[in-house]
Amino acid sequence: MSSVRPPRARRFPLSGVLRVGRPSEIWFKPALSVVVASAPPNLTLLAVGRLDLAMYTMAGSLCALYAHNRPYAARARTLARVVLGMVGGLAVALVAASLTTNAVVLVTVGALLAAVQKTLCDASRIGPPANVIFTFVTSAALFLPQTLAQVPGHLAAAAVAGGWAWLVCMAPGLLRPHGPERRATAQALNAVAAHIEAADPERPRTRTAATTALHTAWQTLRAAGARTEPRRALERLVVRAEVALAAPADADPGRLRARAHALHGTGPLPGAAAPANAAYEALDAQGELPVARTPLWSRLGPLTPIAVRTATGCALAGYASLAIGVGRPYWALVTAASLYQANLTLTWNRGVQRVVGNLAGVLAFAALVPLAHLGPAVLVLCCLALCFGAEALISRNYWLGTICVTPLALFVTEFTHYGNPGELITDRLLDTFVGALAGLVVAVAVTNRRAGDRAGQALAAMERARAHTVRTAADPDAAPGALPAARRA
Repeated sequence: MSSVRPPRARRFPLSGVLRVGRPSEIWFKPALSVVVASAPPNLTLLAVGRLDLAMYTMAGSLCALYAHNRPYAARARTLARVVLGMVGGLAVALVAASLTTNAVVLVTVGALLAAVQKTLCDASRIGPPANVIFTFVTSAALFLPQTLAQVPGHLAAAAVAGGWAWLVCMAPGLLRPHGPERRATAQALNAVAAHIEAADPERPRTRTAATTALHTAWQTLRAAGARTEPRRALERLVVRAEVALAAPADADPGRLRARAHALHGTGPLPGAAAPANAAYEALDAQGELPVARTPLWSRLGPLTPIAVRTATGCALAGYASLAIGVGRPYWALVTAASLYQANLTLTWNRGVQRVVGNLAGVLAFAALVPLAHLGPAVLVLCCLALCFGAEALISRNYWLGTICVTPLALFVTEFTHYGNPGELITDRLLDTFVGALAGLVVAVAVTNRRAGDRAGQALAAMERARAHTVRTAADPDAAPGALPAARRA
């Protein structure tokens, strides 16, 4: 008689959720960019006595957080879309706020906006901080007192600040036009060198890291636009790293690291002759290898469950916040929107990080509020310092960055008038717990069963591509360039 073992209940982890990791290699770029993008608009408003408009200029300034890992040609397009998306979402929120003051209606609009922003950010693969900044801005704007006549001026302030943020993020390209491509190539070389030097127990982890870094390097180079000579030189270095990963016994990790070191700064690119292999030499002869590109609209359909989950979770969080009498329900809405990750375990992790970070953040606010209330200039400087701190810490762990984000969000509400610190802290804590609880409940209830099917299909396609690569490598009559194309597939 056979017995069927019941499925084991899912246990959400606690260990490691708050572990502090290494910072991003370019953590200082978004941190400095958002400060430089925010300071001139805020200081100008301070000088003319219109700090009440800072909420709108901050919407544009926060666009400086995006696309720092992209080549400048791709960065220009991405940032333009970010600014347009920010101003568009802000326009919907401000018009809604001018037409009604019904909190239930405003929460509903905010939840729908959050779902649209989550879906578009995931489909376009825009990268961190993804939809959270858009949702933070639009949700807060829904509860700002507004008239239709004021909307164009407020949108103009956001657009001007967004244009300045675009210039700030593009400015480094004047000094180092190939900086992102050089950095991605250097990371690939270093990752492969680390794999070669790793002990056997570490080899699976280091090989995964090296493969990921190589994939990122190719994506970055392809996004750089025309295949100029500097790009060709970087491609040859990445090909060298691929060859070293395929045959680590014959590779020199010291030479790989030396080439990676030479890529830092603005010095000449290190030379790397193409490998003596006709398949790889074809990279220069053929030009761009074919890349399968999926149009944006075709990526929206599979994200429907994510959109439903976000809209439902944000709406439930906002309604619950209203039900218990919290004066700023958009904080609960933003908390719910920030939780949703690729799977339930990651969503749980983000929920724990969000709650812990907010608890520490309100303590930071309580400590800083006497200083910030010394005057408007000090308030602006505190916000700029918190912007920098958030980006400096968030790549180590999300909860660390939230320690700065929480008081920043509280101080932004004080640009119009100083509030009661005790009331602000109470509302923020209640909204944090309500938003996290509602978000997790909906994450469990609204499932995405098709994700497992798509993962299975992707793994099957990968296995077919692997078998094809093995056959191509063993075929002496394979066309030049067939092997690298097969390997990347």
